[in-house]
Amino acid sequence: MSTIAERNIASVSLTASAADPEGFARELGESFERYGFAIIADHGIPAELIARAEEKAKAFFALPDEVKRGYKIPGGGGARGYTPFGIETAKGATAYDLKEFWHVGRALPPGHPYEALMAPNVWPEEVRSFHDTFLELFAAFDKTGLRILQAIARYLGLAPDFFEDTVRDGNSVLRLLHYPPIPGDGPNVRAGAHEDINTITLLIGAEEAGLQLLDRDGNWLPVTPKPGELAVNIGDMLQRLTNNVLRSTTHRVVNPPPERRGHSRYSMPFFLHFRPDFLIETLPDCITPARPNLYPEPITAHDFLLERLREIKLV
Repeated sequence: MSTIAERNIASVSLTASAADPEGFARELGESFERYGFAIIADHGIPAELIARAEEKAKAFFALPDEVKRGYKIPGGGGARGYTPFGIETAKGATAYDLKEFWHVGRALPPGHPYEALMAPNVWPEEVRSFHDTFLELFAAFDKTGLRILQAIARYLGLAPDFFEDTVRDGNSVLRLLHYPPIPGDGPNVRAGAHEDINTITLLIGAEEAGLQLLDRDGNWLPVTPKPGELAVNIGDMLQRLTNNVLRSTTHRVVNPPPERRGHSRYSMPFFLHFRPDFLIETLPDCITPARPNLYPEPITAHDFLLERLREIKLV
């Protein structure tokens, strides 16, 4: 099987976006169009902050199960706080994923117009500085995500700031993921084959083997960023907006080989979302005689999110 590099999936430095914005946008966009994924170095999220966040996440997941379950919000669909092991199931799958996770959302001021649509955060009292660390990391992801969206806008022939308003106060979610050790063979995997719901996903913590994408030729390819690099992929919302010009690629996290089954896997994906009332309506320049409009009925980002959360059994 060919490696990512041999397949020409982009592995780029975000600092290049300032020196050569058009070239950076072209390399990134072509990778997203062909594979739905890219690997990005020099992304601007401090290594110290990432290390601190990883420490806090591991401390939380090491807490007793009954303590963690105290932060599960009934009827919340997993939007905030803790989601226990064995709940989330990939769309169309019957076997649940082998993971537990915690969600941090956007902190809104009182009286914000989206207050009814975006639940307040909850914070574990048992882990010191958890609140401050993850609000800081959320803001850092938000900033880096916008820089990537600027390059995507250039690639699509849009103004570089096109996406700025679409994601302002967006319903983005930072997920802290723990995949526990694997007891043995079975039908369940760490994360079943799926596509992401959102606009783009920025992932820290994919250095441990297991993340794979499904190429359009039908090959499963490993995604293996170097330590500290981001794996970035297109979500369903952006695929819909671009009439499938940019691909929301199926991906999965497979179980480790026997010698690694006794080890946990941790990662932190940031699901960058459009604002809830943004109308996902196909971009005119993405409609051609050869590519007719696949999504003639517009839908708000909030309604699209609810539709997909039902499909993966979170609501």
